Amino acid sequence: MQNLLTVTTLNNQIKSLLETHYLSVSVEGEVSRVTYHSSGHLYFTLKDSSSSISCVMFKGNNQRLKFRVEEGMKVIISGGISVYTPRGTYQINCVSMEPSGTGALALAYEQLKRKLQAKGYFEESNKKSLPYFPKHIVLITSKTGAALQDMKRVADKRWRLLKITLIDTIVQGDNAADTIAKHIKQADTLNADIIVIGRGGGSLEDLWAFNEEVVADAIYKAKTPLVSAVGHEIDTMISDYCADLRAPTPSAAMELILPDMNEMLLTLDALSERLSDNFQRIIHKKDETLQHHYKMLKQHSIERKLTFYTDEIKSLKERYDTYFSYGLQEKKRDTLQLHAIMIEKFKTLLSQKNMQVQTLQNTYENNNPSKKDKIGFAQIVQKGQKVDLETLDEGDTLEIQNAKVVVSAKVLSKRTI
Repeated sequence: MQNLLTVTTLNNQIKSLLETHYLSVSVEGEVSRVTYHSSGHLYFTLKDSSSSISCVMFKGNNQRLKFRVEEGMKVIISGGISVYTPRGTYQINCVSMEPSGTGALALAYEQLKRKLQAKGYFEESNKKSLPYFPKHIVLITSKTGAALQDMKRVADKRWRLLKITLIDTIVQGDNAADTIAKHIKQADTLNADIIVIGRGGGSLEDLWAFNEEVVADAIYKAKTPLVSAVGHEIDTMISDYCADLRAPTPSAAMELILPDMNEMLLTLDALSERLSDNFQRIIHKKDETLQHHYKMLKQHSIERKLTFYTDEIKSLKERYDTYFSYGLQEKKRDTLQLHAIMIEKFKTLLSQKNMQVQTLQNTYENNNPSKKDKIGFAQIVQKGQKVDLETLDEGDTLEIQNAKVVVSAKVLSKRTI
Protein backbone atom coordinates (compact mmCIF):
# COMPACT_ATOMS: atom_id res chain seq x y z
CA MET A 1 0.00 0.00 0.00
CA GLN A 2 1.31 3.41 -0.93
CA ASN A 3 2.75 5.46 1.91
CA LEU A 4 0.20 7.87 3.26
CA LEU A 5 1.22 11.52 3.68
CA THR A 6 -0.35 14.11 5.84
CA VAL A 7 -1.52 17.32 4.28
CA THR A 8 1.16 19.24 6.07
CA THR A 9 3.85 16.84 4.90
CA LEU A 10 2.67 17.09 1.33
CA ASN A 11 2.55 20.87 1.48
CA ASN A 12 6.02 20.99 2.98
CA GLN A 13 7.36 18.72 0.23
CA ILE A 14 5.70 20.86 -2.42
CA LYS A 15 7.09 23.99 -0.72
CA SER A 16 10.57 22.55 -0.70
CA LEU A 17 10.33 21.44 -4.29
CA LEU A 18 8.87 24.68 -5.67
CA GLU A 19 10.95 27.11 -3.66
CA THR A 20 14.12 25.23 -4.55
CA HIS A 21 13.33 24.76 -8.21
CA TYR A 22 11.84 28.24 -8.76
CA LEU A 23 14.26 30.21 -6.59
CA SER A 24 14.55 33.01 -9.14
CA VAL A 25 12.04 33.65 -11.90
CA SER A 26 11.07 36.60 -14.10
CA VAL A 27 7.47 36.76 -15.21
CA GLU A 28 5.60 39.20 -17.42
CA GLY A 29 1.91 39.80 -17.00
CA GLU A 30 -0.91 42.24 -16.30
CA VAL A 31 -1.48 43.49 -12.80
CA SER A 32 -4.92 43.20 -11.16
CA ARG A 33 -6.46 43.32 -7.69
CA VAL A 34 -3.73 45.67 -6.39
CA THR A 35 -3.72 46.15 -2.62
CA TYR A 36 -1.37 48.45 -0.72
CA HIS A 37 -1.57 47.13 2.82
CA SER A 38 -1.16 49.35 5.89
CA SER A 39 1.82 47.18 6.85
CA GLY A 40 3.67 48.49 3.77
CA HIS A 41 3.34 45.19 1.85
CA LEU A 42 1.97 45.12 -1.70
CA TYR A 43 -0.41 42.37 -2.78
CA PHE A 44 -1.57 41.86 -6.36
CA THR A 45 -2.41 39.26 -8.99
CA LEU A 46 -0.37 38.79 -12.15
CA LYS A 47 -2.31 37.36 -15.08
CA ASP A 48 -2.31 36.77 -18.79
CA SER A 49 -5.11 35.75 -21.13
CA SER A 50 -5.31 32.16 -19.74
CA SER A 51 -4.28 32.14 -16.07
CA SER A 52 -3.20 34.12 -13.05
CA ILE A 53 -0.88 33.89 -10.06
CA SER A 54 -0.84 35.67 -6.72
CA CYS A 55 2.09 37.93 -5.90
CA VAL A 56 3.41 39.75 -2.88
CA MET A 57 6.09 42.40 -2.52
CA PHE A 58 7.10 42.89 1.06
CA LYS A 59 7.67 46.32 2.59
CA GLY A 60 11.45 46.48 2.14
CA ASN A 61 11.27 45.75 -1.58
CA ASN A 62 8.12 47.82 -2.01
CA GLN A 63 9.80 50.93 -0.57
CA ARG A 64 12.51 50.71 -3.23
CA LEU A 65 9.91 50.68 -6.01
CA LYS A 66 10.06 54.02 -7.88
CA PHE A 67 6.58 53.88 -9.36
CA ARG A 68 3.13 53.08 -8.05
CA VAL A 69 1.57 49.83 -9.24
CA GLU A 70 -1.81 50.44 -10.85
CA GLU A 71 -4.62 48.20 -12.08
CA GLY A 72 -4.10 46.94 -15.64
CA MET A 73 -0.41 47.82 -15.72
CA LYS A 74 1.79 45.36 -17.64
CA VAL A 75 4.95 44.60 -15.72
CA ILE A 76 7.93 42.27 -15.48
CA ILE A 77 8.53 40.97 -11.99
CA SER A 78 11.55 39.14 -10.58
CA GLY A 79 11.47 36.96 -7.50
CA GLY A 80 10.93 33.39 -6.32
CA ILE A 81 8.03 30.99 -5.71
CA SER A 82 6.96 30.74 -2.08
CA VAL A 83 4.39 28.31 -0.64
CA TYR A 84 2.11 29.15 2.26
CA THR A 85 1.97 25.75 3.92
CA PRO A 86 -1.13 26.22 6.10
CA ARG A 87 -3.30 26.78 3.08
CA GLY A 88 -1.36 24.96 0.45
CA THR A 89 -1.22 28.00 -1.79
CA TYR A 90 1.73 29.43 -3.60
CA GLN A 91 2.65 32.88 -4.84
CA ILE A 92 5.50 34.84 -6.29
CA ASN A 93 7.55 36.72 -3.72
CA CYS A 94 8.56 39.79 -5.81
CA VAL A 95 11.98 41.26 -5.25
CA SER A 96 11.83 43.85 -8.06
CA MET A 97 9.41 45.07 -10.69
CA GLU A 98 9.77 46.94 -13.97
CA PRO A 99 7.05 48.29 -16.24
CA SER A 100 6.87 46.28 -19.41
CA GLY A 101 8.03 48.30 -22.41
CA THR A 102 9.24 51.31 -20.40
CA GLY A 103 11.59 52.01 -17.53
CA ALA A 104 10.41 52.10 -13.94
CA LEU A 105 11.80 55.59 -13.39
CA ALA A 106 10.12 56.92 -16.50
CA LEU A 107 6.81 55.47 -15.40
CA ALA A 108 7.23 56.78 -11.86
CA TYR A 109 8.07 60.19 -13.30
CA GLU A 110 4.91 60.31 -15.41
CA GLN A 111 2.75 59.05 -12.57
CA LEU A 112 4.00 61.65 -10.11
CA LYS A 113 3.80 64.36 -12.75
CA ARG A 114 0.12 63.61 -13.41
CA LYS A 115 -0.61 63.45 -9.68
CA LEU A 116 1.03 66.76 -8.86
CA GLN A 117 -0.47 68.46 -11.89
CA ALA A 118 -3.92 67.37 -10.71
CA LYS A 119 -3.14 68.89 -7.28
CA GLY A 120 -2.26 72.22 -8.92
CA TYR A 121 1.47 72.17 -8.11
CA PHE A 122 2.38 73.35 -11.62
CA GLU A 123 -0.14 76.20 -11.93
CA GLU A 124 1.40 79.50 -13.05
CA SER A 125 -0.94 81.35 -10.71
CA ASN A 126 0.86 79.70 -7.79
CA LYS A 127 4.31 80.79 -8.96
CA LYS A 128 6.02 83.50 -6.90
CA SER A 129 7.85 86.32 -8.62
CA LEU A 130 11.59 86.68 -8.02
CA PRO A 131 13.07 90.00 -6.87
CA TYR A 132 15.10 91.80 -9.50
CA PHE A 133 17.89 92.73 -7.09
CA PRO A 134 18.24 89.87 -4.58
CA LYS A 135 20.40 90.60 -1.52
CA HIS A 136 20.47 87.11 0.01
CA ILE A 137 20.17 83.71 -1.65
CA VAL A 138 20.40 80.20 -0.19
CA LEU A 139 22.07 77.44 -2.20
CA ILE A 140 20.92 73.88 -1.46
CA THR A 141 23.57 71.70 -3.07
CA SER A 142 26.66 69.69 -2.31
CA LYS A 143 29.61 71.72 -1.09
CA THR A 144 31.95 69.39 -3.03
CA GLY A 145 30.04 69.52 -6.32
CA ALA A 146 31.11 71.41 -9.40
CA ALA A 147 27.67 73.04 -9.48
CA LEU A 148 28.51 75.13 -6.38
CA GLN A 149 31.72 76.46 -7.89
CA ASP A 150 29.92 77.29 -11.14
CA MET A 151 27.23 79.20 -9.29
CA LYS A 152 29.75 81.11 -7.16
CA ARG A 153 31.80 81.99 -10.21
CA VAL A 154 28.79 83.38 -12.06
CA ALA A 155 27.60 85.25 -8.95
CA ASP A 156 31.02 86.84 -8.46
CA LYS A 157 31.05 87.91 -12.09
CA ARG A 158 27.51 89.23 -12.28
CA TRP A 159 26.54 90.65 -8.89
CA ARG A 160 28.83 91.00 -5.88
CA LEU A 161 26.31 92.83 -3.69
CA LEU A 162 25.02 89.48 -2.54
CA LYS A 163 25.02 87.28 0.54
CA ILE A 164 25.20 83.56 -0.26
CA THR A 165 24.26 80.94 2.33
CA LEU A 166 25.20 77.37 1.50
CA ILE A 167 23.32 74.43 3.00
CA ASP A 168 25.49 71.42 2.25
CA THR A 169 23.13 68.73 0.95
CA ILE A 170 23.30 65.16 -0.31
CA VAL A 171 21.91 65.39 -3.84
CA GLN A 172 21.78 61.70 -4.82
CA GLY A 173 21.18 58.39 -3.16
CA ASP A 174 18.46 56.82 -1.07
CA ASN A 175 18.27 59.56 1.58
CA ALA A 176 18.83 62.50 -0.76
CA ALA A 177 15.15 63.36 -1.30
CA ASP A 178 14.34 63.57 2.41
CA THR A 179 17.47 65.65 3.03
CA ILE A 180 16.66 68.05 0.19
CA ALA A 181 13.09 68.49 1.48
CA LYS A 182 14.37 69.08 5.02
CA HIS A 183 16.87 71.67 3.83
CA ILE A 184 14.24 73.48 1.76
CA LYS A 185 12.17 73.88 4.92
CA GLN A 186 15.27 75.11 6.77
CA ALA A 187 16.15 77.60 4.03
CA ASP A 188 12.59 78.91 4.07
CA THR A 189 13.20 80.17 7.63
CA LEU A 190 16.33 82.20 6.78
CA ASN A 191 14.48 85.25 5.40
CA ALA A 192 16.33 84.93 2.09
CA ASP A 193 15.21 86.47 -1.18
CA ILE A 194 15.67 83.31 -3.28
CA ILE A 195 16.33 79.61 -2.67
CA VAL A 196 18.24 77.66 -5.33
CA ILE A 197 18.22 73.85 -5.30
CA GLY A 198 20.49 72.12 -7.76
CA ARG A 199 23.31 69.89 -8.80
CA GLY A 200 25.27 69.08 -11.93
CA GLY A 201 24.44 66.54 -14.60
CA GLY A 202 24.15 62.81 -14.21
CA SER A 203 22.03 59.80 -15.04
CA LEU A 204 18.32 59.70 -14.33
CA GLU A 205 19.08 57.57 -11.29
CA ASP A 206 21.59 60.15 -10.03
CA LEU A 207 19.05 62.98 -10.43
CA TRP A 208 16.10 61.02 -9.14
CA ALA A 209 15.97 62.70 -5.72
CA PHE A 210 14.57 65.80 -7.45
CA ASN A 211 11.71 63.68 -8.84
CA GLU A 212 10.47 62.58 -5.43
CA GLU A 213 7.09 63.72 -4.07
CA VAL A 214 8.56 64.79 -0.73
CA VAL A 215 10.76 67.32 -2.55
CA ALA A 216 7.84 68.52 -4.67
CA ASP A 217 5.77 69.07 -1.51
CA ALA A 218 8.57 71.07 0.13
CA ILE A 219 8.99 73.26 -2.95
CA TYR A 220 5.25 73.91 -3.26
CA LYS A 221 4.88 74.83 0.40
CA ALA A 222 7.93 77.11 0.55
CA LYS A 223 7.14 80.81 1.06
CA THR A 224 10.46 81.94 -0.39
CA PRO A 225 10.76 82.08 -4.21
CA LEU A 226 12.56 78.91 -5.31
CA VAL A 227 14.62 78.08 -8.40
CA SER A 228 15.23 74.53 -9.58
CA ALA A 229 18.60 74.07 -11.35
CA VAL A 230 19.19 70.36 -11.80
CA GLY A 231 21.34 68.60 -14.38
CA HIS A 232 21.76 69.76 -17.95
CA GLU A 233 19.37 71.64 -20.21
CA ILE A 234 17.88 68.41 -21.57
CA ASP A 235 17.02 67.17 -18.06
CA THR A 236 13.59 68.17 -16.76
CA MET A 237 12.81 67.21 -13.18
CA ILE A 238 9.57 67.25 -11.20
CA SER A 239 11.25 69.98 -9.13
CA ASP A 240 11.47 72.08 -12.29
CA TYR A 241 7.69 71.97 -12.71
CA CYS A 242 7.01 72.83 -9.05
CA ALA A 243 9.60 75.57 -8.68
CA ASP A 244 8.86 79.24 -9.29
CA LEU A 245 11.58 79.26 -11.94
CA ARG A 246 13.31 76.45 -13.84
CA ALA A 247 16.94 76.97 -14.84
CA PRO A 248 18.53 74.61 -17.37
CA THR A 249 21.81 74.41 -15.38
CA PRO A 250 23.09 75.66 -12.01
CA SER A 251 25.21 78.35 -13.63
CA ALA A 252 22.25 79.39 -15.79
CA ALA A 253 20.24 79.78 -12.59
CA MET A 254 22.62 82.48 -11.40
CA GLU A 255 22.49 84.10 -14.82
CA LEU A 256 18.71 84.23 -14.57
CA ILE A 257 18.27 85.45 -10.99
CA LEU A 258 21.16 87.91 -10.70
CA PRO A 259 21.41 91.20 -12.57
CA ASP A 260 24.48 91.79 -14.71
CA MET A 261 26.82 94.16 -12.88
CA ASN A 262 28.36 95.52 -16.09
CA GLU A 263 24.96 95.98 -17.64
CA MET A 264 23.81 97.74 -14.48
CA LEU A 265 26.84 100.05 -14.64
CA LEU A 266 26.06 100.89 -18.25
CA THR A 267 22.43 101.38 -17.32
CA LEU A 268 23.43 103.61 -14.43
CA ASP A 269 25.64 105.64 -16.75
CA ALA A 270 22.77 105.99 -19.20
CA LEU A 271 20.36 106.85 -16.40
CA SER A 272 22.83 109.35 -14.98
CA GLU A 273 23.18 110.99 -18.36
CA ARG A 274 19.41 111.02 -18.85
CA LEU A 275 18.98 112.37 -15.33
CA SER A 276 21.52 115.09 -16.01
CA ASP A 277 19.84 115.99 -19.31
CA ASN A 278 16.41 115.97 -17.74
CA PHE A 279 17.70 117.97 -14.78
CA GLN A 280 19.26 120.55 -17.06
CA ARG A 281 16.07 120.67 -19.12
CA ILE A 282 14.00 121.12 -15.97
CA ILE A 283 16.39 123.77 -14.64
CA HIS A 284 16.25 125.60 -17.98
CA LYS A 285 12.47 125.41 -18.03
CA LYS A 286 12.23 126.53 -14.41
CA ASP A 287 14.68 129.34 -15.16
CA GLU A 288 12.51 130.48 -18.06
CA THR A 289 9.44 130.32 -15.83
CA LEU A 290 11.29 132.20 -13.10
CA GLN A 291 12.43 134.84 -15.56
CA HIS A 292 8.86 135.15 -16.83
CA HIS A 293 7.52 135.52 -13.30
CA TYR A 294 10.33 137.93 -12.49
CA LYS A 295 9.42 140.06 -15.49
CA MET A 296 5.75 139.90 -14.57
CA LEU A 297 6.56 140.78 -10.97
CA LYS A 298 8.86 143.52 -12.09
CA GLN A 299 6.15 144.91 -14.36
CA HIS A 300 3.70 144.94 -11.45
CA SER A 301 6.16 145.97 -8.75
CA ILE A 302 6.01 149.26 -6.81
CA GLU A 303 9.31 150.29 -8.37
CA ARG A 304 7.92 149.50 -11.81
CA LYS A 305 4.75 151.45 -11.09
CA LEU A 306 6.75 154.35 -9.65
CA THR A 307 9.02 154.27 -12.68
CA PHE A 308 5.96 154.07 -14.94
CA TYR A 309 4.24 156.97 -13.23
CA THR A 310 7.52 158.94 -13.09
CA ASP A 311 8.01 158.35 -16.80
CA GLU A 312 4.38 159.26 -17.41
CA ILE A 313 4.75 162.42 -15.36
CA LYS A 314 7.98 163.20 -17.16
CA SER A 315 6.26 162.56 -20.47
CA LEU A 316 3.33 164.73 -19.46
CA LYS A 317 5.72 167.43 -18.31
CA GLU A 318 7.61 167.23 -21.57
CA ARG A 319 4.31 167.31 -23.46
CA TYR A 320 3.16 170.22 -21.25
CA ASP A 321 6.46 172.04 -21.77
CA THR A 322 6.24 171.38 -25.46
CA TYR A 323 2.59 172.41 -25.54
CA PHE A 324 3.30 175.44 -23.34
CA SER A 325 6.32 176.39 -25.41
CA TYR A 326 4.30 175.93 -28.57
CA GLY A 327 1.40 177.88 -27.03
CA LEU A 328 3.80 180.51 -25.79
CA GLN A 329 5.35 180.80 -29.21
CA GLU A 330 1.85 180.80 -30.66
CA LYS A 331 0.79 183.51 -28.24
CA LYS A 332 4.04 185.33 -28.81
CA ARG A 333 3.37 185.26 -32.51
CA ASP A 334 -0.20 186.35 -31.80
CA THR A 335 1.13 189.02 -29.42
CA LEU A 336 3.56 190.27 -32.00
CA GLN A 337 0.80 190.27 -34.54
CA LEU A 338 -1.55 191.98 -32.09
CA HIS A 339 1.25 194.36 -31.18
CA ALA A 340 1.73 195.22 -34.81
CA ILE A 341 -2.04 195.50 -35.25
CA MET A 342 -2.33 197.58 -32.08
CA ILE A 343 0.50 199.77 -33.21
CA GLU A 344 -1.21 200.17 -36.56
CA LYS A 345 -4.53 200.80 -34.89
CA PHE A 346 -2.92 203.07 -32.32
CA LYS A 347 -1.24 204.93 -35.09
CA THR A 348 -4.50 205.10 -36.94
CA LEU A 349 -6.38 206.13 -33.77
CA LEU A 350 -3.62 208.53 -32.86
CA SER A 351 -3.78 209.96 -36.32
CA GLN A 352 -7.57 210.18 -36.00
CA LYS A 353 -7.28 211.77 -32.57
CA ASN A 354 -4.60 214.07 -33.83
CA MET A 355 -6.92 215.01 -36.63
CA GLN A 356 -9.80 215.42 -34.11
CA VAL A 357 -7.53 217.45 -31.83
CA GLN A 358 -6.47 219.44 -34.78
CA THR A 359 -10.08 219.90 -35.74
CA LEU A 360 -11.03 220.84 -32.17
CA GLN A 361 -8.05 223.07 -31.97
CA ASN A 362 -9.06 224.67 -35.18
CA THR A 363 -12.63 224.89 -33.91
CA TYR A 364 -11.37 226.24 -30.61
CA GLU A 365 -9.20 228.64 -32.37
CA ASN A 366 -12.07 229.62 -34.51
CA ASN A 367 -14.37 229.98 -31.49
CA ASN A 368 -11.90 231.55 -29.07
CA PRO A 369 -13.65 234.62 -27.67
CA SER A 370 -10.45 236.43 -27.66
CA LYS A 371 -10.30 236.11 -31.33
CA LYS A 372 -13.96 236.81 -32.03
CA ASP A 373 -15.89 240.02 -32.05
CA LYS A 374 -16.64 240.70 -28.31
CA ILE A 375 -19.49 243.11 -28.75
CA GLY A 376 -22.63 241.58 -27.22
CA PHE A 377 -20.96 238.41 -25.98
CA ALA A 378 -20.55 237.65 -22.22
CA GLN A 379 -21.21 234.76 -19.83
CA ILE A 380 -23.51 234.80 -16.80
CA VAL A 381 -21.95 233.39 -13.61
CA GLN A 382 -23.86 232.75 -10.37
CA LYS A 383 -21.96 231.59 -7.38
CA GLY A 384 -18.91 230.80 -9.51
CA GLN A 385 -20.86 228.67 -12.01
CA LYS A 386 -21.98 229.55 -15.50
CA VAL A 387 -25.80 229.59 -15.68
CA ASP A 388 -28.49 230.00 -18.27
CA LEU A 389 -30.71 233.06 -18.19
CA GLU A 390 -33.74 230.80 -17.96
CA THR A 391 -32.63 229.61 -14.52
CA LEU A 392 -32.60 233.07 -13.01
CA ASP A 393 -35.53 234.50 -11.06
CA GLU A 394 -36.37 237.99 -10.11
CA GLY A 395 -34.18 239.32 -7.36
CA ASP A 396 -31.22 236.87 -8.06
CA THR A 397 -27.75 238.43 -8.07
CA LEU A 398 -25.29 237.39 -10.78
CA GLU A 399 -22.11 238.34 -12.60
CA ILE A 400 -21.70 239.10 -16.25
CA GLN A 401 -18.18 238.33 -17.52
CA ASN A 402 -16.15 238.54 -20.67
CA ALA A 403 -12.47 238.13 -21.17
CA LYS A 404 -11.65 241.40 -19.58
CA VAL A 405 -14.57 242.68 -17.49
CA VAL A 406 -16.79 241.27 -14.68
CA VAL A 407 -20.09 243.15 -13.96
CA SER A 408 -22.25 242.44 -10.86
CA ALA A 409 -26.00 242.66 -11.49
CA LYS A 410 -29.44 241.90 -10.05
CA VAL A 411 -32.50 240.56 -11.87
CA LEU A 412 -35.15 243.20 -11.65
CA SER A 413 -37.75 241.46 -13.78
CA LYS A 414 -38.07 238.31 -15.97
CA ARG A 415 -40.15 237.65 -19.03
CA THR A 416 -40.17 235.17 -21.80
CA ILE A 417 -39.56 236.26 -25.35
